[in-house]
Amino acid sequence: MTRFTRRRFMQSSLAGGLAFALGDRSTATAPFSRPIGANDDIRVAVVGLGQLGGPGVGARGHQLIDRLRQVPNVRMVALCDVDTQILDREKQRFATWQQRVKSYTDMRDVFENPDIDAVFIATPNHWHALATVWACQAGKDVYVEKPASHSIWEGRQMVAAARKYKRIVQVGTQTRSSDISRQAVEFIKSGQLGKILYARAVIYRRRTSIGKVNGPQPVPPSVDYNLWLGPAPQTELMREVFHYDWHWIWATGNGEIGNNGVHYLDRCRWLLGQNGLPRRAMSIGGRFTFGDDGQTPNTQIALLDYEPAPIICEVRGLPEKSGSKAMDKFRSISTGIMIQCEGGFYAGTRAGAVYDDKGREITAFTDRREPEQQTSPHQLNFVQAMRSRKAGDLNAEILDGHRSTALCHMANVSYRLGTESKPDAMIEATRGNPEWSDAFERFGDHLAANGIDLGKTPAVLGPWVTMDSDSDKFVGEFSEQANELSRREYREPFVVPEIA
Repeated sequence: MTRFTRRRFMQSSLAGGLAFALGDRSTATAPFSRPIGANDDIRVAVVGLGQLGGPGVGARGHQLIDRLRQVPNVRMVALCDVDTQILDREKQRFATWQQRVKSYTDMRDVFENPDIDAVFIATPNHWHALATVWACQAGKDVYVEKPASHSIWEGRQMVAAARKYKRIVQVGTQTRSSDISRQAVEFIKSGQLGKILYARAVIYRRRTSIGKVNGPQPVPPSVDYNLWLGPAPQTELMREVFHYDWHWIWATGNGEIGNNGVHYLDRCRWLLGQNGLPRRAMSIGGRFTFGDDGQTPNTQIALLDYEPAPIICEVRGLPEKSGSKAMDKFRSISTGIMIQCEGGFYAGTRAGAVYDDKGREITAFTDRREPEQQTSPHQLNFVQAMRSRKAGDLNAEILDGHRSTALCHMANVSYRLGTESKPDAMIEATRGNPEWSDAFERFGDHLAANGIDLGKTPAVLGPWVTMDSDSDKFVGEFSEQANELSRREYREPFVVPEIA
């Protein structure tokens, strides 16, 4: 009689669970990869490679390949993308490097491969949660790009999956591995500038119209559209550009605040020392001048009501004025953060400096590391944590990534529950908080400089939405609608499992 050990029973049970999780696909391999030894290469796959030369930066998977090539003892063994044209592009790069790499169009095949230790997920936002959970269930460690999730509920399941399956999960908010940012945190915490009064996240980044179509558009023949949609609803393609412009559609993206804004909101939350979510949030904004198929706001302000110091986020996709190519600045910053304290402020872009209350520089921060240590520090940090098996070694562990991403979701939920309102209503709504009131006043001035009269073209005024930080659920007024926006209906087999 064949001996059936407890170990074999557990492996059999886990493999069966994985097959169920991956959409009734069978797996002939054990779901856990071999243990990583101190002298072994980390074998990684990159899932989601991205389009080059599109309307935005994009191609994050392509960029991650370059970063990973600079991390010692990491070996890329697999690539995955639902667009075979993009997949072939990256395979050609590996051929020129004379490196062998497997290629897949379905990420489930990646997760079933026992010769992969970790996956780097750079798919569109709506895939982040399910890809992370599936990978965790398959025994892979995960590096997932920002924003961590497409919704608050999904983020909570990602955290739960990392805990349940004992996986190392890092979020791609790479400023957490910046030496300059770490110096800023140390300086602010030292109290040399006194108490923190408020924080600002500034994202003034030029965007243009994505165009307007008259009907469904053809999907590129190189794309498996069913796999691309995955957890998103089965809908026809209603935009001109297939890749990248999904950012501005609610079913797949989270707008600019969830695209670039999450980096700066994460830094603000870090510098404030806030480990939870704010008690409430409000957002005002609109999609002005474009008249296109985009759904997310191109101009938006949000108040994340932390106590005692709130975060105010400002997103601007329009130029400083109509006809200009330049962008506005807030205290010399077009994209970055500002932490206002009693005795001065910190202003941070890629670099960072501290100023007194008269704007005179007190100190500037520079990277203290050797040049070779400045290369791919966030990816290196992930690999080091994989070796130590200590989630606490991560600079942007999934719980932190979830919380910072939830700030974007809270702002967007308020916006999506809002109604077009006259300026008087917005003035009244922002009354009582000088910085919030100032943000709205400058919001109006910026739109006026672009030829938009809020009296004739109303903005959307979102309500206060209140958060229970323990459950990650909205409570109080508007909570039913807000929680509905925080968890979608999935289509089989692309269902994010409820773990928490």
